[in-house]
Amino acid sequence: MNTPSRPRRKPGKTGFAPEFYINRELGLLSFNRRVLAQAENRENPLLERLRFLCIVSSNLDEFFEVRVAGLHAEIEAGSAPIGPDQMRAELVYRHVAREAHELVARQYQLLNEEILPGMEREGIRFLRRSQFTPQQNEWIRSYFKREVMPVLTPIGLDPAHPFPRVLNKSLNFAVELEGKDAFGRNSGTAIVQAPRVLPRVIRLPQGVAGVEYDFVFLSSVLHEHVGELFSGMKVLGCYQFRLTRNSDLFVDEEEVKDLRTALRGELPHRHFGDEVRLEVADSCSQQISQFLLRQFMLDEEDYYRVDGPVNLARVISVPDWVDRPDLKFPQFRPGLPDRLHPQCDMFEVIRGGDVLLHHPYQSFQPVIALLQQAARDPAVAAIKMTVYRTGAESELMEVLISAARSGKEVTVVLELMARFDEEANINWAQRLEEVGAHVVYGVVGHKTHAKMLMVVRREGEGLRRYVHLSTGNYHPRTARIYTDFGLFTCHEEIGSDVADVFMQLTGLGRASKLRHLLQAPFTLHREMLRAIENEITIAKAGRKGQIIAKMNALLEPEVIGALYHASQAGVQIDLIVRGVCALRPGVPGLSENIRVRSVIGRFLEHTRVFYFHNDGAEQLYLSSADWMGRNFFGRVEVCFPILDAVLRQRVIDEGLKPYLEDNTRAWVMGEDGHYTCQIPARGKPVGAQDQLLDSLAHKTSV
Repeated sequence: MNTPSRPRRKPGKTGFAPEFYINRELGLLSFNRRVLAQAENRENPLLERLRFLCIVSSNLDEFFEVRVAGLHAEIEAGSAPIGPDQMRAELVYRHVAREAHELVARQYQLLNEEILPGMEREGIRFLRRSQFTPQQNEWIRSYFKREVMPVLTPIGLDPAHPFPRVLNKSLNFAVELEGKDAFGRNSGTAIVQAPRVLPRVIRLPQGVAGVEYDFVFLSSVLHEHVGELFSGMKVLGCYQFRLTRNSDLFVDEEEVKDLRTALRGELPHRHFGDEVRLEVADSCSQQISQFLLRQFMLDEEDYYRVDGPVNLARVISVPDWVDRPDLKFPQFRPGLPDRLHPQCDMFEVIRGGDVLLHHPYQSFQPVIALLQQAARDPAVAAIKMTVYRTGAESELMEVLISAARSGKEVTVVLELMARFDEEANINWAQRLEEVGAHVVYGVVGHKTHAKMLMVVRREGEGLRRYVHLSTGNYHPRTARIYTDFGLFTCHEEIGSDVADVFMQLTGLGRASKLRHLLQAPFTLHREMLRAIENEITIAKAGRKGQIIAKMNALLEPEVIGALYHASQAGVQIDLIVRGVCALRPGVPGLSENIRVRSVIGRFLEHTRVFYFHNDGAEQLYLSSADWMGRNFFGRVEVCFPILDAVLRQRVIDEGLKPYLEDNTRAWVMGEDGHYTCQIPARGKPVGAQDQLLDSLAHKTSV
């Protein structure tokens, strides 16, 4: 990307020319390059480097399933540019294809030249077929006969057996054959699909391996014994391949009468959407490669030859199987604020003042404890909760089911359209309804992404609301690897606001005016623009204007335009954006007062924190929403203030300052859109996540 010249004004909503906005798809690839850098970083433990490598593969899968699939659709439809960068889909796709190919090539180079050899030196091996000992060969042959062969269905291609439907991201093999079968057929090509019930990585028994950790890929097992599927024929070649398809679901929410039934009917089609990417082993013959491309109607740009397993994301389980703490990040025990302890009465604690938790440094258990105590407490009249992602297994959901069984009034606003969690959410909806809970699916056309839990308890002569608000999902597993803030409060007006939002989601009526919460799609966008404009006014008056914002993504054009105006007015702006950022910092005359950094480390940065200096009367918000169009206008989100001054300072000290000081895991964006990793100069290295682990994985004073 070229560095843009001095800004020129352009009529329209944003007020700035397209070159001052970075393309979303290219920004996502840039983020994944920063994740891959964690796998390249030799200071990270070896098994964690492997994990980062697999995370890149998982991220790229979703990138192709959603973003690249969208580009294909735009190209086919001949759509006009829709993003503020005004790049046509054809041009974006050419850039994406080039950068994605470079990223994947580097990924496998790193796997083969550094990570696998490093693991082998540590006694953790992925055996190639040429390395099998006679004893290992015998065990693998027996495993193939016993566990693999019975579930395989080889399909020889001929007029009676057309090319089979290939599931999205499934492992498949194209087999070149010579000879005639029992019926005299000689098609020369067969397809073998590996069912998903088969593990992609197999650990050899220690007695067979001779060492503690020997693994073999399913692809190697099948390659070694594929001839046994084609008796009497000669195998000339066996090549693994994997197809990625468009996985966005389409459900016309305005037309369907039962969203859950419609979505359940649509889910199977995710496996057979339009083709967007073909991955093959680098040993694949040119003839088979071209045959597959023709079969899937893909071009060379959609074709990825890889030196290793085509399903690299499935290797992510290996670090969990290997008991080598010296090759992983140090374990830690999440801390708790002093006021909380495992046996505490959560209602009593919250009545004593607001409580802030900072995950994963502090435990998620108090959230579960609040629900458990509410389910048992006869004084509790009702429990209401939003669910976006919670996983196929969830202690929280089991507690809600228990509460409903015991006669509590349980209401769950469950988002069926949470991408890739639809099936789990449908199953939870059914289980909740079976025990008498009220399950609603939010608002047609708006995903419910807000993170809210409310417990209504009878106390004295009235009812009191106890509330938990969060920046992250009610998902105990991700609470161990995502950074998020959660707030417990029984503040009367905040409780009233939360109750009003639940009423909007479950009932009908106009949106009421909230006292403290900002809500999308109604007030959040407007109030963020107003807060930015307030800093502009203050700066123009010669006083200090300052904005610090931390989020996952920054894409919304009007907000970016407002930040550009604020920079031009002299407001000092620090943006901590983990993923894609469409704003260009440091452009003379436009954004020289804006700094953008991305922190990538052990934990996935997920907190959304918005700070405005406000002429010394600091305003600070936590939110479930990023600064993206979909969050402002297409979702139900809440953004909540931290009213307690001590807790507000904690958020600044834990959620903002360490990230601005980080000089080991931080990447700084230049005006050309490229990121440079921070390297400690003179002085002490500062890592925000390491610092927070040291201070919070023990008891804190607040």
